[in-house]
Amino acid sequence: MRQACLEAVHALAKQDPRIVFIGSDLGAGTLDQFKAEMPDRFFMEGVSEANIIGMAAGMAMEGRIVYVNTIATFLTRRCFEQVAVDLCLTGARVRLIGNGGGLVYAPLGPTHEAIEDLAIFRALPNMRILAPADANEMRRLMPATVEAAGPVYIRVAKGGDPLVTGDDGPRELGPAVIMRRGVDALFVTTGITLRLALDAAQLLNREGVDAGVLHMPTVKPFDTEALLASAEPVSAIVSLEEHSTIGGLGGAVAEALAEAGAAGKRLRRIGVPDVFPDQYGSQDSLMARYQITAGDAARTVQELLKMVNGSVAR
Repeated sequence: MRQACLEAVHALAKQDPRIVFIGSDLGAGTLDQFKAEMPDRFFMEGVSEANIIGMAAGMAMEGRIVYVNTIATFLTRRCFEQVAVDLCLTGARVRLIGNGGGLVYAPLGPTHEAIEDLAIFRALPNMRILAPADANEMRRLMPATVEAAGPVYIRVAKGGDPLVTGDDGPRELGPAVIMRRGVDALFVTTGITLRLALDAAQLLNREGVDAGVLHMPTVKPFDTEALLASAEPVSAIVSLEEHSTIGGLGGAVAEALAEAGAAGKRLRRIGVPDVFPDQYGSQDSLMARYQITAGDAARTVQELLKMVNGSVAR
């Protein structure tokens, strides 16, 4: 997914002379072809992310469209004030590409695990948040980031993630995607958890439970209309995210349902609990530790349906 994102930036820059790329200590070889072809629009800065946001804001104020790429925690935690004041307050057209959203950097521990990045940026006015499920979706949506108003945060997974979307999905920021319709339960996903939800829906289907899957590649602005329409026939709703259960996708789902007065719905948010991950390992091992798996998602739906009507199958 990361490679697809960077390749898209390169391709877009060849078409649009306003596009500039800034990297922060990304390592040798990153976008070498971009650098060779457009050296005046390629900058590789050191470990000084707050300064880079200021650079990007200044360029944007002069009419450039700036793509900044570094580790997600450095863009969100370390640069919060600069992003809030220099980008969001001014509406600067800067696109923040956050490597390793979620638990990707599990081997490096909690300092590098971006489990609150969506919550941090959801709170900022004028910020848009994009979290594609795979490389296909990244390629489809990247062109829409060029003309988007204000700053955009692009959450990038580790790369090599299974392809679960095709070429016929939306090509604009904002709309949710109905991946599967269901009448008993609904999974709401963003990023790589789409794959888990699709697998969970298949597991439930074997048990006679018809579960839908609504995918949110754009977390902000949030497609409330699509959520309410997909939620209308079901009694159990489960949000699934590689993020804290506080303030991210699950928070957005809960807010939308509560404000709409959605009666008779059971909601459960699956994600990282209110902790700093205390184990080193792999992305998969930490997701399993916090029960962010297809099996756990399917069991959660069954538990909710039992609360509603005392049975799992219809």
